[in-house]
Amino acid sequence: MVSSLRLHSLTSLFSSPSLLRPPLLLCRAHRHKLSSPPPRTAAFSSQTASASTTENPKKQTNQDQKVITPRSQDFNAWYLDIIANAELADYGPVRGTMVIRPYGYAIWEAIQDYLNVKFKETGHSNMYFPQFIPYSFIEKEASHVEGFSPELALVTIGGGKELEEKLVVRPTSETIVNHMFTQWIHSYRDLPLMVNQWANVTRWEMRTKPFVRTLEFLWQEGHTAHANPEEAENEALQMIDVYTKFAYEQAAIPVITGRKSKVETFAGADRTYTIEAMMGDRKALQAGTSHNLGQNFSRAFGTQFMDENGERQHVWQTSWAVSTRFVGGIIMTHGDDSGLMLPPKIAPIQVVIVPIWKKEDEKSGVLNAASSVKEALQSAGIKVKLDDTDQKTPGWKFNFWEMKGVPLRIEIGPRDVSSGSVVISRRDVPGKQGKVFGISMEPAILEAYIKDKLDEIQSSLLGRAISFRDSNIVDVSSYDELKEAISLGKWARGPWSASDADEQRVKEETGASIRCFPFEQPQGTKTCLMTGKPAEEVAIFAKSY
Repeated sequence: MVSSLRLHSLTSLFSSPSLLRPPLLLCRAHRHKLSSPPPRTAAFSSQTASASTTENPKKQTNQDQKVITPRSQDFNAWYLDIIANAELADYGPVRGTMVIRPYGYAIWEAIQDYLNVKFKETGHSNMYFPQFIPYSFIEKEASHVEGFSPELALVTIGGGKELEEKLVVRPTSETIVNHMFTQWIHSYRDLPLMVNQWANVTRWEMRTKPFVRTLEFLWQEGHTAHANPEEAENEALQMIDVYTKFAYEQAAIPVITGRKSKVETFAGADRTYTIEAMMGDRKALQAGTSHNLGQNFSRAFGTQFMDENGERQHVWQTSWAVSTRFVGGIIMTHGDDSGLMLPPKIAPIQVVIVPIWKKEDEKSGVLNAASSVKEALQSAGIKVKLDDTDQKTPGWKFNFWEMKGVPLRIEIGPRDVSSGSVVISRRDVPGKQGKVFGISMEPAILEAYIKDKLDEIQSSLLGRAISFRDSNIVDVSSYDELKEAISLGKWARGPWSASDADEQRVKEETGASIRCFPFEQPQGTKTCLMTGKPAEEVAIFAKSY
């Protein structure tokens, strides 16, 4: 059933009359009605702490800070508390949307910065395609429209008039990309054509979770066209490898890379490759995908080229994407009961400096020393923040920046100024064990020490995540063993050659799905855990987001 989404019905959600405007567009979404913001909206907003302002001239202390729900007590509440208190995002006025705050967006920018370089190194160019797509485009590829139909948001009225053809608000861009590729590609000399766009996407989700699954989210989507199937396959594998390296080397998330089952393959693709990450609650997160589209879309849209023999051929294509979902993955992989814990390579702030003084005559000397340390670290390419506000106590600042996940904290007090040294604390090693005294302020010594510790933290987070992942994957050889592993919250890895119907049965009876057939496969003969027949591969089953 299609239900109308009338923009003027949202007016009660806005507090400022200046925000109310006559609706330009009238939208519809398949199946799902727009409803009021979730009950947690008010709590989410009110929990958010402020690092820079206070209406009370009295210094804020540790008692003024919000408590984070323990991760072991309620993982979902813990996750939402971190997003609110670390100032990563807030709920938008429309159910299922979110506002990405500057600190959260800075993490996304770090992801963009790395991937943009890799995309260009591998021959891709950035461009942009329209957000509105004619509905007839979606209908051209049968499996594509079937797969996306429940999630589509449709525009039916524009400028106060009924549109001749309804428009789809971009759920993905394969269709409009092919429409344009058909106009640009004529000869084998035009191939390969390899582009990427950074854009927003709309998918009408019933159950949402900030960063992980929202009505609108940000992503990059790459699209390529090739003269033969080998090039397309190599491209799909190359891009999933780029994502894998990013996950390991930048996000410190030890993903498992592999091929999706037929049931889980992207609508309209021949093959889908994926990176699957284990979150702190042991659920799987599909963190990135790369699709070999074969000629499915090129045949639907007539995207052809003249080959070297003068014959008309349909192009072979790929598409691949990661999204702001990765930010959620970073939170759920590394965070603890103190808050966010960011790998240094993607942290918006790698080092925070907290100056400490009690007497007014100590203030200028401490601040001067802190400023000198900040300038030295910045000149060495380190992302550093000096928290010199006197509205909060040092203890408040310690807890706040720990919650924000800053990898290193430098403390400078009067005694440190006198001795020409600083105190350094690691976010990943709590308490006294992570604190080192007497590190020289001399720029060359301090810079080398900081860079070394940042590298140590990066490696430590990855190592910790690998240990957690490996200790929660169980090898199984029967369906009973699979069910037991899933019931314990583990991932199950076992030989599989059963049918799509058997795969659906597993999902219905256990709540787990095949996450992938890993690229790294064990040697030797295998017997399917479900049918007892020979199997060529092992699959990984897990409950997922």
